[in-house]
Amino acid sequence: MEKREIINRDDIKQLVDSFYDKVNADELISFIFRDVAKVDWAHHLPIMYDFWESLLLDSGSYGRNAMEPHFKLNKLVPLQPAYFDRWLQLFEATVTELFTGEKANLALTRARSIKGIMAFKMNQINHPDTDKSIPLVNPGNDQ
Repeated sequence: MEKREIINRDDIKQLVDSFYDKVNADELISFIFRDVAKVDWAHHLPIMYDFWESLLLDSGSYGRNAMEPHFKLNKLVPLQPAYFDRWLQLFEATVTELFTGEKANLALTRARSIKGIMAFKMNQINHPDTDKSIPLVNPGNDQ
């Protein structure tokens, strides 16, 4: 299959559908979606299309709080760093298998950021006695 640019909602759908196919087959994280969240895919996938379309194509179609459902899910099963690592690994694999170009690179950048933020926030909740300081992204400046 020849890689192409992400240019429209159909491309977003392909990305999201292919990604969640991997998630649902994954031994480490599929249980979160299947057994814990009990995801209704017919309902969830259009929300994910809106989310990624907003992030990559500036559609403005997503207007929800992305963290809220994850906070609720974390109460049911503590979301561990390894889960976020696998989520990112599967997402990166999907993007690089299917797409190329500026929007594909943006998808990777946004996914890495999402993973970092989610993992950091869940770790704060799950391990309240740990250091709460926010790590520097670019600690090269001593100012």
